Amino acid sequence: MGASDVVQHNSVILGAVNSAVTVELVSEVVSTLQYGAKSYAFVLNSDGRAMVHPDTRRMSTQEEPASSLLDDANADLAAVAQEMVNQQTGIELRTIDEQVQYIAYLPMQEANWAIAFVIPKDNIEHQLRPLDLIAFALGTLALSLIIVFWRFQTARQQRLRNSHAATEAANRELEKRVQERTLELAQAKDQLEIRVEERTGELARALSNLQQAQLQMVQSEKMSALGQLVAGVAHEINNPMSFIHGNLEPAKEYMQDLFGLLEQYQQYYPQPHLDIQKTIETIDLEFLQADFVKLLQSIQAGTDRIQAIVNSLRNFSRLDESTVKAVDVHEGLDSTLTILQTRLRAQDWRPEIQIIKEYDELPLIECYAGQLNQVFMNIISNSIDALEDQAEHKFSRCITIRTVAEAKSVVIKIQDNGPGMSTTTDHLFDPFFTTKPVGKGTGLGLSISYQIITKKHGGMLICDSFLGGGALFTITLPTTL
Repeated sequence: MGASDVVQHNSVILGAVNSAVTVELVSEVVSTLQYGAKSYAFVLNSDGRAMVHPDTRRMSTQEEPASSLLDDANADLAAVAQEMVNQQTGIELRTIDEQVQYIAYLPMQEANWAIAFVIPKDNIEHQLRPLDLIAFALGTLALSLIIVFWRFQTARQQRLRNSHAATEAANRELEKRVQERTLELAQAKDQLEIRVEERTGELARALSNLQQAQLQMVQSEKMSALGQLVAGVAHEINNPMSFIHGNLEPAKEYMQDLFGLLEQYQQYYPQPHLDIQKTIETIDLEFLQADFVKLLQSIQAGTDRIQAIVNSLRNFSRLDESTVKAVDVHEGLDSTLTILQTRLRAQDWRPEIQIIKEYDELPLIECYAGQLNQVFMNIISNSIDALEDQAEHKFSRCITIRTVAEAKSVVIKIQDNGPGMSTTTDHLFDPFFTTKPVGKGTGLGLSISYQIITKKHGGMLICDSFLGGGALFTITLPTTL
């Protein structure tokens, strides 16, 4: 059982002092209360449950709480329990267990318990017949109760001193443990913050790697599909064109032989038959001889043009150049422009887009030619898209391409005079970012181009643009990888 005393100073609560008296101590003290046969003492708590009792079946524990004596079937015993709960003092005569007995009450206010000392009436009357002796016995009983109370008080004070010392030691130990735990928590907090930062960095790097892998897969698929398309087109066009182009020279020779033969006929037979003269007039032989030469020349120019387009397609895709190779940057730019020629021509809603070339003398540079041509294609295509969005029909649209040779690098500048961009250039090279309307752009072209220039070639790709001032893309590439 426990009790506490509130300590106050000037009506201000300073704290509480706890004390403890064990059930074993109470039981030990109560067991010493004997006055003849069948006398006994027991202790009840504030609920009327027996904490100490000679009949162990009536004792209450935390594991097996017994029923309260307030509800006992014996009315006298229930009355005794009620007096004890009410902290009654004094001695009274009652019938308990069919025997008249003296009941002496001793409240334990510190613990809100009470002790009852039960002495059979016969024990006192048989031994102490004279009233004086009865008074003496009652005095002795009172003295015993006083002794019991004194032992309780002594034990309580000793327990209080021990408890106070233990409390101070426990407080010191608790303060020490609180300080240690506070230090441990601070260290754990710092470690947790470090781990959170590390995990956040790992997640950011993982996300970046995932996006790069996705971009590489998209680019690989695009280049693979484009390469297959170009290979098929080049193959299908190149074979018949080679046949036509190769037969043009023999055709010219045959034409010259035939025209020479006609001249000989005209020389030796100046007056041909009338039907022949009519045929000559019908076919306008003179015009046919002059125009047939021009016809063959036109065919020659057309086949040359087709072969140039096929070579541009092959040069753009670089299907046979998957490794690093020294190439001419101008050749890649010209091949890209050749492929985009149809988009540069005049349309119903706009005039022709002019291409201004300002080429410097550049050395051959080591690069992945196919991927570099893809960068040129993405940037020039974006410039064409921006120029096509111009509302003015008569607006002069142009794209300027400059190349500059530096000590250990080359610089390619592609500039348009389109509407330009606002502050969105900060995220221009982020994956899936686009300034185009929904459904028109994927947001991958410039991101892939940035990865090709910076990661694959160790170069730089910068965009300078402001609203109404067009856009300038600057590509810096090292001459060697």
